[in-house]
Amino acid sequence: MQNSETIWQMVDAKRTEFEALSDRIWGMPEIAYTEYRSVAEHTAMLKAQGFRVTENLAGIPTAVMGEAGEGGPVIAILGEYDALPGLSQEAGIAEPKPLPGNGYGHGCGHNLLGSAAMLAATAVKDFLEATGRPGRVRYYGCPAEEGGAAKAFMVRAGAFKDVDIAITWHPASLTRVGEALSLANTRMDFHFTGRASHAAAAPHLGRSALDAVELMNVGVNYMREHMPSDARIHYAMLDSGGIAPNVVQASAKVRYAIRARDLAGMLALNERVRKIAQGAALMTETTVAISIMSAVSNMLGNTPLAEAMHQNLLRLGPVPFDAADRDYAAQIQATLSEEDILTDYRRVGIPPRPDTPLCDFIVPREAKGEPMIGSTDVADVSWVVPTVEVRVATHAIGTPGHSWQITAQGKAPAAHKGMVHAAKAMAGTALDVLSDELLLARAKQDHRERTAATPYVCPIPPEVQPPLQPRPQAA
Repeated sequence: MQNSETIWQMVDAKRTEFEALSDRIWGMPEIAYTEYRSVAEHTAMLKAQGFRVTENLAGIPTAVMGEAGEGGPVIAILGEYDALPGLSQEAGIAEPKPLPGNGYGHGCGHNLLGSAAMLAATAVKDFLEATGRPGRVRYYGCPAEEGGAAKAFMVRAGAFKDVDIAITWHPASLTRVGEALSLANTRMDFHFTGRASHAAAAPHLGRSALDAVELMNVGVNYMREHMPSDARIHYAMLDSGGIAPNVVQASAKVRYAIRARDLAGMLALNERVRKIAQGAALMTETTVAISIMSAVSNMLGNTPLAEAMHQNLLRLGPVPFDAADRDYAAQIQATLSEEDILTDYRRVGIPPRPDTPLCDFIVPREAKGEPMIGSTDVADVSWVVPTVEVRVATHAIGTPGHSWQITAQGKAPAAHKGMVHAAKAMAGTALDVLSDELLLARAKQDHRERTAATPYVCPIPPEVQPPLQPRPQAA
């Protein structure tokens, strides 16, 4: 307990620096594999804090790792800093107001995620230096979580091969140890090629790639009745073939995200979707080129680490929000529907708490709600390293993920308080592992038991490389 208080004080000692880092990242939103400015900020902070820094980690220019300490177990604390397209928003207000520019925004709170993770790693580093205790802590700056599967590529490259424990967090509306639930996910591109022609004078000479995409979409929609109810399939048009309706579209491209409860189920769905695409090409006398952009596994839990993290939350108590924080959160809630707010409570299986705009409690471990499952590349780390994730309140209850409301709240005092709280929970759990050999052994045994029957296989084919993006030219 005394050690916990000490390391939490070390978090508080540097919170201002890392709150400022989070705000800087919020102000330079960059999407998958373009996070050159963000990684530069994280790299500079790692060097300023005295970490041994490895840049271009796993051959990814926007990934970085900082290490401190000697000997002992290796504790990895995972951070992210990628943004999302279409979620630009002015901070600190409760109405949609995009900022000028490219339209990107931190609508998932990754500006907070990376900063809190590095703050936790820094506190562990400072504690190891102050006490002379053996052990190593690493901060992994991970790009492209939003669809780019960077951690899966990093796992495949061996970036976590000597790590003993991995710890991470995510901004949330409710404070709890994250359930180890996520869907395996493939992002696959289907590029149809046909033949152009005059759509009025010689339509019989054309072979429409756009028709092929539309027929593929119809085929997938018919398949939905005949796939597992917890699987998910979505698509986005990347290229519809042009803007001239009097030209038969010779080229069209669609991207599918295919999700299932586990890797085997996802791979089976992948093959069914491939067959539908090939059928659409056959019907339209076009050709289709199929390529995988990225893929991630489903998440594995770790009971000993989850219990240790929950005990840290109980010792910390709820995030210390104040009246001003609650007032702004209430303004945000006024932009939401009742269903938005009720959904957050149903997700964790507790009754709604009226007049509670911000989470002032810890969700009990035994609470079980309706699973509402997304995907994350943290899952691939969880297959090779015992991993735990905590969710800490940084925004109003009911705020949908990937929304302008998340972006708007990303620099608020409540968000800063939540990220510091998360850093304390992660640093405390890391210290528990470093201090308790039995906890470390139990976590590793739990992991061995979960992977014994199904060893990890990277879901990304070996020939697929990260879809790296060039460094932007200086203005």
